[in-house]
Amino acid sequence: MLVDVSVLTPVLNEEEHIRDAAAKMLSQRFEGNIEFLFIDGASDDATVEILRELQRSDPRIRIFENPRRSTPISLNIGLAEARGNFIARMDAHTLYPEDYLSRGVARLRRGGAAHVSGPQLARGDGTWSRRVALALDTPLGRGGAQFRQATDNGEIEVDSGFTGVWPRSVLEAHGGWHEDWHNDQDFELAARIRDSGGRIVCLPEMSAQYIPRNSLGSLARQYWRYGAYRVKTSRAHPGTMRRSHLLAPSLATAAIASILPMATVRRLGRAGVGVWCAAVLGMAMVEAWRADATLELDASAADVMALPAVFGAMHLAWGFGFLFGCVRFGPPVRALKHLFRRAGA
Repeated sequence: MLVDVSVLTPVLNEEEHIRDAAAKMLSQRFEGNIEFLFIDGASDDATVEILRELQRSDPRIRIFENPRRSTPISLNIGLAEARGNFIARMDAHTLYPEDYLSRGVARLRRGGAAHVSGPQLARGDGTWSRRVALALDTPLGRGGAQFRQATDNGEIEVDSGFTGVWPRSVLEAHGGWHEDWHNDQDFELAARIRDSGGRIVCLPEMSAQYIPRNSLGSLARQYWRYGAYRVKTSRAHPGTMRRSHLLAPSLATAAIASILPMATVRRLGRAGVGVWCAAVLGMAMVEAWRADATLELDASAADVMALPAVFGAMHLAWGFGFLFGCVRFGPPVRALKHLFRRAGA
């Protein structure tokens, strides 16, 4: 069978969300043939059973195994098995609009773009997931990522996108995803695409609803990995570092300094932590005002009061993960030099 688009979805213990996520994927409206490749990373819940059940009623589903569990390895398994001229990545924690693939492919066919995606809009599903979504809807939660917010300004060019669609030829030209990037693999691939002259664009009409983690522990582990692998990406691609990437490591450093025995260093550390606390409390007050003034904002007083804990899990885990990454991979010296040169220009 001729296939126009192959959709790659790595999965691992996704029984809670996979049925709804798969239903959204399978309902895509597209003039052509789509196949859906789910690559399971040795799930020990009912994920594979649910997928097999869905496969019996929809032959477009194909299921593969990845005992090594790593996301980039799953994506490369899918890429090797895919039959489409266009490759899409869809996330099992995300609900996509029904015209997501058709809009992405249409934009790629017009030319001038190597990767097309839409905004990643957080949508809570559970108490803490809802609170994380609330945090991600603020500047302190987005961290400067343009694709994490809705926009009415039409197509924008971005450093990296959330999942999305590529021409197969682009992925094959770059060798797919680097398999030693167990996290941050999309940002690293995006850096290679941009370095070769490819444009990455974000279309507001392709916005997807991402379901965040539903506990502070899983959120902290996620952001620890983000911070650690951002060091690895910055070392490989110095031009990708932004000033916002240094805020969380600065907070982690200030937290360490605040308990050191040297009085001057301790005072400076506590001052830094105090500035962060003031920013977080100020943001919580802004969100409390929004919740009271905007009927569209689904946030309770308890959700708003929980924001400092959510920001703490995000920022401290990311920051300490970054410091750990400096030990594991080596400090991103060239990236820091590049960043400071840009700031002084």
